[in-house]
Amino acid sequence: MTDRPLTLMAVHAHPDDEATGTGGVLARYAAEGIRTVLVTCTDGGCGDGPGGVKPGDPGHDPAAIALMRRQELEASRDVLKISDLETLDYADSGMMGWQSNDAPGAFWQTPVEKGAARLAELMRHYQPDVVVTYDENGFYGHPDHIQAHRITMAALEMTELTPKVYWTTMPRSAMQRFGEIMREFHEDMPEPDPAETAALAKIGLPDDEITTWVDTTAFSGQKFDALAAHASQGENIFFLRMGKERFGELMGMETFVRVQDTTGAALPENDLFAGLR
Repeated sequence: MTDRPLTLMAVHAHPDDEATGTGGVLARYAAEGIRTVLVTCTDGGCGDGPGGVKPGDPGHDPAAIALMRRQELEASRDVLKISDLETLDYADSGMMGWQSNDAPGAFWQTPVEKGAARLAELMRHYQPDVVVTYDENGFYGHPDHIQAHRITMAALEMTELTPKVYWTTMPRSAMQRFGEIMREFHEDMPEPDPAETAALAKIGLPDDEITTWVDTTAFSGQKFDALAAHASQGENIFFLRMGKERFGELMGMETFVRVQDTTGAALPENDLFAGLR
């Protein structure tokens, strides 16, 4: 044992991703005295601009949006009490198939080994006991999420560290509930395209394949406020429309798949730090 604090490192693609999937664990473990490190890989420049202006539309200024989103990220960090924030500042690649995927400096165009080498430096510095990122499909196929997964797993191989490693996920039962709730809040939603329905059905995992269920209900208010801190992207953050109480009921459990472990902690588990304390 050493005097070094237990440390959680979450590797995310964009400003606001830290709140959506891991806001609860970041807030909970910070409250428990664990060091929380957030690595945000891109600048978020393909997000919405003021007034909801979209990428490619007149008046969309990626540099100005990146600056605004960095300020929002700092506000979210304060809400979640994140100990350390590291930004790699790669250019946001946009959604799969956008022209921005191929732009010079885009995260999607960055050689994995280069991004991984930078992240490996941070891992050696912070010595995380737990690392959290996305699965190989970036949860839903976003290129920057996929790239964040790739550089995280490659960075771990570059170091001699043996943290517990988790990929974020959602139980399929919850995905079905979210579909119902979206219809509740959007009564005029058209019937989904069958191909879209089939694609959504593949997101997440069957409940019995999820290894780790962390109850963060007591911190759901912080998670909501962290999402709300990303005000410029409010149009895209569906969860904010629920209101804080409903949000807490639905978003209090954060779920993961454990993919690396040397502690022997039994599965399923309810604590990312099971076996470490």
